[in-house]
Amino acid sequence: MLKTFMYMKNYRRIMMVFAIFLMYISMYLIHNAYGSLCIIKNSEDNKSNVGDIETASRLYKVNNTNLFADLLMNTTQMQNLRLEQSEESSRDYTNTHGTEWSSNIDLDDIFISIKTTKKYHNTRLKLIIETWFQLARDQIWFFTDDDDQVYQNLTNNHMVQTKCGQGHYRKSLCCKMNKEFDFFLSTSKKFWCHFDDDNYVNIPTLVKVLNDYHAYHEWYLGKPSISSPIEMYMNAAIMSLERNKNHSKDELKRRENEKIKFWFATGGAGFCISRALAIKMMPLASNGKFVAIGDKIRFPDDVTLGFIVEYLLKVPLTVVNPFHSHLERMDHIEMEDFRDQISFSYAHIKDDWNIVKVDRFDTTKDPYRIYSLHCYLFPQFDICKNRQ
Repeated sequence: MLKTFMYMKNYRRIMMVFAIFLMYISMYLIHNAYGSLCIIKNSEDNKSNVGDIETASRLYKVNNTNLFADLLMNTTQMQNLRLEQSEESSRDYTNTHGTEWSSNIDLDDIFISIKTTKKYHNTRLKLIIETWFQLARDQIWFFTDDDDQVYQNLTNNHMVQTKCGQGHYRKSLCCKMNKEFDFFLSTSKKFWCHFDDDNYVNIPTLVKVLNDYHAYHEWYLGKPSISSPIEMYMNAAIMSLERNKNHSKDELKRRENEKIKFWFATGGAGFCISRALAIKMMPLASNGKFVAIGDKIRFPDDVTLGFIVEYLLKVPLTVVNPFHSHLERMDHIEMEDFRDQISFSYAHIKDDWNIVKVDRFDTTKDPYRIYSLHCYLFPQFDICKNRQ
């Protein structure tokens, strides 16, 4: 009996050791299999990133099917986003897994929004429609605060009545910017470029410059008009917008005198936002949230955008010098450099005319030199021949 008992005891020990051995073998095989799956997953990582962005865009459109539906019924449906691989791309981005995606951008990949108001329909808006609007009729949309059938007809129903307040006030400015952003999200464009109604935009150069930036990377492109970043003091409203919202009273008190800093792209010069950045902004800026943040920080639309992008999302402003606003001296831009610029502007304050130096048409008929600039760049247009 004793021998039998000892035999059974040794047998159990042997079986236990064998079971442990099998367990280690199984774990080794599972680990290798998981590693193989990770390699496959990583090789497709960039495609997954693109898929996530496109999925988010589709979900946004499903939840906003009535967004400006009355306008879109009268226009051609915007084309689907195309991600093309091309050996001729001006820049290809290679991610850590070796997958290359072409950054090709053409005009139809860009959504261009122009903020305006009823007061300027017959002046600034008319000037745009007769000049650079003709370069991108299908891509440009005007965001205004009045129903104007005359300009609806002139723009092929590209006037969006935002129902925001009229005038140059913070609330109405943020409201219109929010509408522009939501409209862009409802399309499948790769870039959103915003301009003001006192801009002239050199469309071919805009397209050329955007080809240096990949739409599936987070890009905030523009130009500041101040020499140092905006500064503001931390407060409870700002802390509530940060990603970690569980701030204690002690932390709030400790940070109440803390200064935060961020850059912003001047709206009057124009700026561009990539699709990837717009998707990242959605939880903070879509469907009225942009206006709410503007109310909390008490700044206008372009500063609010910089606060969201630079401070909350930690995406830095990339300075693109060919953007220009009326806050710069237009006469400092040399004529031989006109073709390399993206945007121009103009202003007349008291006796100061801030306009580009270009001789073509009489100043009484072209006081802001926009017709002259347009015809210098694109003399083939009929308006240039007729004015000669």
